[in-house]
Amino acid sequence: MSHKVDWAKYVADTEKNLSAKIEEVTISNGENLNHGGASNDEEAPDKFSPAEASLLAKVIRKGLVVNKNDIEIQRKDPKSPLYSVKSFEALNLNPNLLKGVYELGFNAPSKIQETALPTLLADPPQNLIAQSQSGTGKTAAFVLAMLSRVDATKKHPQVLCLSPTYELAIQTGEVAAHMAKFCPEIEMKFAVRGEEVGRGAKLSEHIIIGTPGKVLDWSLKYRVFDLKQISVFVLDEADVMIAQQGHQDQCIKIHKNLAEPCQMMFFSATYDQEVMEFAEHIVKNPITIRLKREEESLDNIEQYYVKCGNQQEKYNAVLNIYGTVGVGQAIIFCHTRRTAAWLSEKMSKEGNAVAVLSGDLTVEQRINVLDRFRQGTEKVLITTNVLSRGIDVEQVTIVVNFDLPIDVHGKADCDTYLHRIGRTGRFGKRGIAINLIDSPESMNICQSIERHFNRKIKYLNAEDSDEIEKIGQ
Repeated sequence: MSHKVDWAKYVADTEKNLSAKIEEVTISNGENLNHGGASNDEEAPDKFSPAEASLLAKVIRKGLVVNKNDIEIQRKDPKSPLYSVKSFEALNLNPNLLKGVYELGFNAPSKIQETALPTLLADPPQNLIAQSQSGTGKTAAFVLAMLSRVDATKKHPQVLCLSPTYELAIQTGEVAAHMAKFCPEIEMKFAVRGEEVGRGAKLSEHIIIGTPGKVLDWSLKYRVFDLKQISVFVLDEADVMIAQQGHQDQCIKIHKNLAEPCQMMFFSATYDQEVMEFAEHIVKNPITIRLKREEESLDNIEQYYVKCGNQQEKYNAVLNIYGTVGVGQAIIFCHTRRTAAWLSEKMSKEGNAVAVLSGDLTVEQRINVLDRFRQGTEKVLITTNVLSRGIDVEQVTIVVNFDLPIDVHGKADCDTYLHRIGRTGRFGKRGIAINLIDSPESMNICQSIERHFNRKIKYLNAEDSDEIEKIGQ
């Protein structure tokens, strides 16, 4: 028998250890970054894996993103009518689970939860594929369903939840531990790196949250639990899962060893053809629901361009604008790590509270950067393209394109531009976007963006403080 684990304590200890690692590293400026010779990595456009981007989106969003769009039903079983609920009480939950839901700060179901939860909790169990962007309540929906399906009298794993990485599994585990706070009879276990089980052991915990490789080892290699006894299988971050080398095959192998009546819950932030083909391997006769993404809009954003002769003039323009406009917080986008490190170091020496986020930071460092920026400890975040999508910080009032976004052919990347400047002007508020132009090529890119969106990008003289003051009024 596996020893009983205080799972909530385990999550707390994990967070504590992560915090201890984070505190060992100073990252409020660029001085700790690698400034040795100009490596190809430093000069190349910064790249982040889908798993990293997904984790950062979860970290920055501590509350729900309000989405006014309705749920779109893509596919449903005509024999299974779809219901929606406007309160958690309507779901007839275990009272202690309901207490945990309220403790987490959920007062009423989000848009995706309204339709997903009645489906996930229905009898007989329904298979579900659900898609909506990060921050809309997907994790809480499937965690609540997982906890509701447990029969605590049976001392073996009944629910299996797969995440693509250790960090994402821990995130799900934190939600589960808090939601199950008043249900001590429900036991859970992480199947992630660093967790080991003794030879010949048999797991007695009800819920396993883990990564595909570790789950495969424990179930099929060491046989510490029986996949045939799993009654609920959750695949989280499915779009990330299939983008990660090897995970798709591992998930299919795990799925093949599950019993026929096992309920499938499939959650994804994107919904392209590749994801759907993968879903068809995993989910039989699913109900498929989708929450349309809120459209990025330029309606509340005033766009400007500043002519600069070189990189130093671009830096001077940033200082002039930031020093004159009464901004809450600012995000500055750079094309490469080298530029981000150079700019953050110079701004820090001028006494600005600056953080830098780029591809050479560890996961712990990135989490710390985002937490500090969200809390307002640093007012300026200098970053590469990892933050162009999915980050909503209400206090961000200005976005600066230190380098305009370009595609692999050197042409204007209008999609990335929209997502970048969409970080300001959120929640119906007015935002400002500044584009720094230092060559005829970048002027051409700016004009291409202007034509693409049919929106005027106005000239701004960054040396005229009166003119700068006007844009901030």
